Amino acid sequence: MPLWTPSPIFRKRLARFRRLRRGWWSLLLLASLYLLTLGAEVTCNSAPLLLRHEGKWYFPLFRQYPTSAFVAGGDATRADYAALSRSGAFQGDFCLWPLFRNDPYRIVPHEELSPHLRVLCQLIPEPRVAGLTLLPDLTIARATAAESLLPPGKPLPPLKGHGLEEFWQLPQDFGERLAPRWKGSAAPSLELLLAPLEGSPLPAIRLLFPEAQPRQGGRASLRARAMVWTEEGLLRPRQWAFAPGQPLPVRGTKDYQGLSAPLREALEAGRDALSAQEDRQTWEERLSLEEGTFRVVVEREPLRFPFRPVPGHPMGLDNAGRDVFARIFYGLRIALNFGMLLVFFSLTGGTFAGMLQGYRGGWTDLLGQRLTEIWSALPFLYVMILMGSLYGSSFSLLLFCYGLFNWIGISHYMRAETLRLRKMPYVEAARCLGLSGWQIALKHILPNALVPLITLFPFSLVGAIGSLAALDYLGFGLPPPTPSLGELLSQAQADRGAWWLTLFPSLALFLVMLLGVFLGEGVRNAFDPRQQQRLQ
Repeated sequence: MPLWTPSPIFRKRLARFRRLRRGWWSLLLLASLYLLTLGAEVTCNSAPLLLRHEGKWYFPLFRQYPTSAFVAGGDATRADYAALSRSGAFQGDFCLWPLFRNDPYRIVPHEELSPHLRVLCQLIPEPRVAGLTLLPDLTIARATAAESLLPPGKPLPPLKGHGLEEFWQLPQDFGERLAPRWKGSAAPSLELLLAPLEGSPLPAIRLLFPEAQPRQGGRASLRARAMVWTEEGLLRPRQWAFAPGQPLPVRGTKDYQGLSAPLREALEAGRDALSAQEDRQTWEERLSLEEGTFRVVVEREPLRFPFRPVPGHPMGLDNAGRDVFARIFYGLRIALNFGMLLVFFSLTGGTFAGMLQGYRGGWTDLLGQRLTEIWSALPFLYVMILMGSLYGSSFSLLLFCYGLFNWIGISHYMRAETLRLRKMPYVEAARCLGLSGWQIALKHILPNALVPLITLFPFSLVGAIGSLAALDYLGFGLPPPTPSLGELLSQAQADRGAWWLTLFPSLALFLVMLLGVFLGEGVRNAFDPRQQQRLQ
């Protein structure tokens, strides 16, 4: 005889829930994810599940072994199986690895990431900037580095002693705008674009006069200095990153292919030089071409954490060099366990408190309501900070502190439901039959009040997971180095260029909470006693 036989009403609700595809598939996916994370050590681990080395069997999944157990002369520290495998220590041995060969606490060494380091190629144009000193009649008294205004090899006409109007078209108010400078008065910075005269050997230039301060005693100024550059004189440096063995850059391919042949040849020569000499870190060359003078700098990418996604680490590394996928996988297990336990204790405590107030009524209800209101007025975050400073942050402390406050909403709901149900005819009949108060509450009121609790469970689970992530994000959650989604998002805020720290933890948190909401929606619609009807 089966231990439990579902009632016809329950079977009808289950069939209705299965017809709601979104909720049903959300339940299957969420349950599968939870079961998968419960065995995270078997699925995602940097240690092999089973190892046979030199005729002996080892079980790294259940026991930690020192390096000396596998390498002669090794130290007594915990064995790094990935490093030992790369060094050939397990060559010819039977080694059963998990599907993902990473764990959330292992710091990836440089040797494992060095094959994925890119080559950075920079093209730095040397600025074509000159200086001019003018007299009040706009005669050039001095020209500094004026040859940089022209392409290499092109002769520069004499400028000293000649007026600006001999080479460039001056604005009509040019003299008026410079007049305060000749008088020794204060003048703001002035920038002008001067077009060349027809037949002038000099190109169009930008003329910048810096801000002038008033001279003591109001003495007149006999000279005015200005900085001059051409439109091509202040080009920004450009950089491309090349993956190992790839002829085209990772980004900016169109810009790179638009370079002239000599520039591309210089960049390729630098990449080949670094590839031929592994101990060399930089390569530099200076080129003087018709379009200008450039410095070509090629260097190896330095290893910095957080590190982008690469083969073997599909979601990148965090700021300590740990695998992000492993930390998300283990963090989901902690979040789901925390949510399950918190919701269980919250529903249990809230159901007991609410049913006690609603069934007993009178002074019990009045006193319980006042105590609940006082308790709910306490600031949760301050209590959490105080408890953490006294006892240190931990999983059990977080669960305890959240449980102290999370039952309040459930108790209000159960109190109202019990007040409604205790006036029902079947409760009055049970009381007339002589059943005790606890028998009536547990056997008649509670089963009829479970439907609302079941519908609240998925939404409470989503809220618990989001609360843990928020607390970890603020730094008051689980202690480091515990894997956590909120802690990864906190790292992303500190280093906004690491897009993988923002995308993947946010996506994991979003998907889990979305599945929980869909599940709650499906359960609510399946257990809703009021069915929609249509007028025929």
